[in-house]
Amino acid sequence: MRIGLQVPSFTWPGGPAQIGTRLAEIARTAEEAGFASIWVMDHFFQIQYVGQPDEPMLESYTALGYMAGVTKRIRLGTMVTGVVYRHPGILVKEVSTLDVLSRGRAYLGIGAAWNEREALGLGVPFPPLKERFERLEETLQIAKQMWSGKVAPYEGKHYRLTETLNSPQPVTKPHPPILIGGSGEKRTLKLVAKYADACNLFAAMGVDELRRKLSILKSYCQEIGRPYDEIERTVLGTVNLSPGNMTSGQVIETCRNLADNGIQHVMFNMPNVHELAPLEIFGREIIPAVDRL
Repeated sequence: MRIGLQVPSFTWPGGPAQIGTRLAEIARTAEEAGFASIWVMDHFFQIQYVGQPDEPMLESYTALGYMAGVTKRIRLGTMVTGVVYRHPGILVKEVSTLDVLSRGRAYLGIGAAWNEREALGLGVPFPPLKERFERLEETLQIAKQMWSGKVAPYEGKHYRLTETLNSPQPVTKPHPPILIGGSGEKRTLKLVAKYADACNLFAAMGVDELRRKLSILKSYCQEIGRPYDEIERTVLGTVNLSPGNMTSGQVIETCRNLADNGIQHVMFNMPNVHELAPLEIFGREIIPAVDRL
């Protein structure tokens, strides 16, 4: 099993002037500890589940590019990009650029978007859910076309591109893995089966519900004749390694239960990640243990 790190908050001691230094320390420490990946949210306001809207929130692709420059091995992605926040052709260029500059370490993490407040607050159109899913599928089609090397028009219901030129192409072949976030059974998991290289679910669902969701994904794969094992199964969860909270043993057991139920890559966020000590504990005690799962 692989372990990833999600960094959803930048409210750290020292304020904005120290965010860059601390983020670089986190990325380097995570890489040295053996984390397989590092992720940031694609939000512009802090979300209600993490903090207050006016707390610091970095633009995701700038932050990922910065972390790419201070690391060498760890993979990088958004958990996940809201499809309406960027024109799909520009989004593919951003991820391609990240992959080239990181020497093949980018993911394209994407979803249908949900945070209407930040979209409208910054003047981004936020259509109804049905249209957002239509735009998500078209964006996935555009990404596939641009990464195929085919330079041709794309004509969709919502997006029209006259020339899908993408140079340079990504280092990762055939393209950076596409991860779709979300657990919707009628649309999201069907899109995963059709287009994605990875899915992302929430660990808080519990293993029974995760197993049920993966069963639905497997059935969609069977319907279209795609091998289910081509899709990386990932979850996002929270760990607090501090006195009175979780122990290393409990985290290892959580990972074991997830692995036993089909999960291959767990991304954890940590409220005290800026202290670096939790990352070091993962490196010493947890990652070596779960690597064998």
